[in-house]
Amino acid sequence: MDIQNLFDVKDKIVLVTGGAKGIGRMISEGYVTNGATVYISSRDAKACENAVSELNALGKGKAHAIPADFYKEEDIKKLVEEFGKRENKLNVLVNNSGSTWGAPYDEYPSAAWTRVLTLNLHRVFDLTKLLTPFLEKGASEGDPARIINIGSVDGLRVPPMETFAYSASKAGLHHLSRTLASHLGKRNITSNTLACGPFRSKMMAATLREMEDALVEGIPLSRIGKPEDVAGACIFLSSQAGSYVNGATIAVDGGMVVNPRL
Repeated sequence: MDIQNLFDVKDKIVLVTGGAKGIGRMISEGYVTNGATVYISSRDAKACENAVSELNALGKGKAHAIPADFYKEEDIKKLVEEFGKRENKLNVLVNNSGSTWGAPYDEYPSAAWTRVLTLNLHRVFDLTKLLTPFLEKGASEGDPARIINIGSVDGLRVPPMETFAYSASKAGLHHLSRTLASHLGKRNITSNTLACGPFRSKMMAATLREMEDALVEGIPLSRIGKPEDVAGACIFLSSQAGSYVNGATIAVDGGMVVNPRL
C-alpha cells in the first residue's frame, strides 16, 4: 500500500470543463503536475490556449485545449467528436463549468434560470451522457472511470446572497451526481461531487473584495481555499485511494457548512 501508488494519477486521461480559469485551472494544474494528460475546455479559446501553454511548461503531464461554448448543445457534440479524434478512452471527467446570477428577489429574471441551469446542470448531463462510452473504455477492474462534479456549499445551505438559480442548480447537481453514481456504478464508473466553499476565482472576485473578512470569520479553518485543496480532493477521487467512493458529496470548504450560527 505504497502512498505514491495509492494517489497516482500518472498517464490518466482527464477532461476538465472550465479548466482554463478559477477552480478549473487549479484542478487542471494538479493533474498535469502529477503526470496526467488533461484536456481543458471552455468558450474562451484564448484563455484555453494560454492555460495549456502555462500547464505544459510545468512538465510531467500534458495539456490540450478543445474550446467549446457549453451553452450550445451543438458545441457539446463537437467537443466530444473532437475528443474522439484524439483519444479512445477517458479516465476522469471533471464537470466544473458554471455560472451564477445575483439579483434581488423581486427583480430576479426568468432568463437567469434558463442561463444558469443550462450550464450548471443540463449540460453536465448532456456531456456526461455523450462521454460515457469513453469512460467505459477508460475503466478497468479495480480502477473505475471517474466523474467529479464541482458543486457548491450553496447547494447544501441557504446562501446569504440572492443567487436563487445558482444555489438551486448546485443542489440539483449534487443529486444528479448521486443518481449517476447509482446508474453508472454498474458500468464501472463512479460519480462524486465536491461542494466547494470560497476559492480565489473570477466568480468569487467581487464577493471577496466586498466581504472576505466576513466570509473567513464564518469558516472554522479561518481561510479561503487554496489550489491544493480542490486539486488534492480531485486527485484523491481519481486515484486508487478513492476508487471505492461513489455517490458522495464532499464539502471542500474549511468547515463552512458545519459552522454554527446564532
